[in-house]
Amino acid sequence: MTSLRLRHARVRYGPLEVLHGITLAAPGPGLTVLLGRNGSGRTTALRALAGTVPLSGGAVVWDGTDVSRVPAFQRARRGLCLVPERRAVFGSLTVRENLELAAPAYDSALAAYPQLEPLLARRAGTLSGGEQRMLALSRALLARARVVLVDEPAQGMSPTVAARTYELLGSLDACVVVAEQRLPPVPHGRPALVYELRRGAVVFSGEAGEFQQREAADRTGRRPGSSPSG
Repeated sequence: MTSLRLRHARVRYGPLEVLHGITLAAPGPGLTVLLGRNGSGRTTALRALAGTVPLSGGAVVWDGTDVSRVPAFQRARRGLCLVPERRAVFGSLTVRENLELAAPAYDSALAAYPQLEPLLARRAGTLSGGEQRMLALSRALLARARVVLVDEPAQGMSPTVAARTYELLGSLDACVVVAEQRLPPVPHGRPALVYELRRGAVVFSGEAGEFQQREAADRTGRRPGSSPSG
């Protein structure tokens, strides 16, 4: 069991505050989704957990210990793996070399994404966006990290591969946190927490099922529990 938390976290980019004292908890093993449109703060929250952006207030707490001042590389050594939205692979290296950096034996990565096998000799920078995401996620799977943070895991993927990706993430024995614009396909039978961010604040927190019910109610103009007559 592991857990990662933001506690009243604030982040500033120069004079602009982009996270306004948010609190959230990501338990593991399990999937936590940070939802929000561009500019909502979801990516910044992910980076704050990873330590790639500093907090201007609040704390990052990992298994009960404040790690706010622990550098990103030390968090990585402790078992945290970040897959950013961009520049997540070494473009000048081949697919095989990228995988070998994560683990000498990478058969499990090819089993997860067999589309990569015919691309092993290709330089990663020449792959399509979806292929690069598969490669980046393969490296994360091989790392066997305690905490896996991924910004838009399924970007550029077909719906079938995207669903497979979330099955893989949901099966990890790790605390998995993803940042997405829309609720992804949650693996069947596995709980998932959702935090919706808007303009640097949390506007919803709860189970994925609760979020789906709220979205359905919004579409029909009714909140759960309201009568048909209003």
